[in-house]
Amino acid sequence: MRLGTRWTSGDEPPASLPAAFRDQVRAVDRVLDVDPRPKWTLTWLEGRPVAELENGVVVSLDAAGDPVVGQIDDDTF
Repeated sequence: MRLGTRWTSGDEPPASLPAAFRDQVRAVDRVLDVDPRPKWTLTWLEGRPVAELENGVVVSLDAAGDPVVGQIDDDTF
């Protein structure tokens, strides 16, 4: 079992995440213009990381293990 965590947008993502996943989280952080900065929540679903921002942006891995970005209200999630 893996435990999730929380961190503030713009801060360093957890080192336990794959490098490409961390890069995608940083890319989302760069386009945010929000003050105060929202928080990320990391959970693990069937061994795969899922990071969700308080505004509904989600970073997850597709079937090939590549990071994808979506919105919690998208039909894809």
